[in-house]
Amino acid sequence: MNVIEIHSLTKTYGKSRGIADISFHVEKGEIFGFIGPNGAGKSTTIRTLLSLIHPTSGSATIFGKDCIEYAPEIAKEVGYLPSEVFYYDNMKVMDLLKYSASFYKKDCSKRINELAEVLNLDLTKRIDDLSLGNKKKVGIIQGLLHEPKLIILDEPTSGLDPLMQQKFFELLKAENEKGATILFSSHILSEVQRLCDRVAIIKEGKIVQVEKISTLKENNHKKFKIEINVEIDPSYFELEGVNNLEMKDNHVSFLFRGDINTVMKKIANIDITNLWIEEPDLEEIFMHYYEKEA
Repeated sequence: MNVIEIHSLTKTYGKSRGIADISFHVEKGEIFGFIGPNGAGKSTTIRTLLSLIHPTSGSATIFGKDCIEYAPEIAKEVGYLPSEVFYYDNMKVMDLLKYSASFYKKDCSKRINELAEVLNLDLTKRIDDLSLGNKKKVGIIQGLLHEPKLIILDEPTSGLDPLMQQKFFELLKAENEKGATILFSSHILSEVQRLCDRVAIIKEGKIVQVEKISTLKENNHKKFKIEINVEIDPSYFELEGVNNLEMKDNHVSFLFRGDINTVMKKIANIDITNLWIEEPDLEEIFMHYYEKEA
């Protein structure tokens, strides 16, 4: 069963861009990545899905129910973390979380305390006295306190330090193992690669590709940078799968896609002082997909 189904979802804002003809589905129990640069339409899609804004055309369902018609019913089983969180500054953290929990008509205090301990958050502080990272933690707890069946996260790690990001990912994996389905939006590829089973790539309001993460990795370029001791003719590295070849002073750099062994054999035959092999960044992966699309 698909927990989320989105069909030709379009939202226009006069002349400014929204989203156009978005379609994808999220299967029950999967962690689904939704990735694209800032301003690509990730938040608009999520807000439309949550019926916070209404689509111009197209439709979406959650748990098989129409997102607009059954919005209040759906909300009971969904946890949502927006990309930016805003609160009543004078409230204490615990009061705010208890107020949030009151909408779900169940006692969430045990869960609130558990989550606060994992995320190292002081529940007695006033919202106004919290750092940006701690406000984000309040948002995470708010999204998870009622143990939702579907968790929707919009750029969730901004403001969290690396150690807390790690704890947060472990928390999400634990929720997923308990049966929660997760939709995770990000502009940081490594986050999505660590967590997700499949990913939808969005650019300028349109879906470019929906892929398994494993396929994305297989089809991906690797970045090579080599420091060499000898002068070498550029044609030496003109292999099938080599792109963006640059030679400067004693450095050679290029992108490669294909069987990595062919490049390694070439490199083994010359005198090198250093070698770096990296995953390309998000922009480079996008270029690969955008060029393919074009």
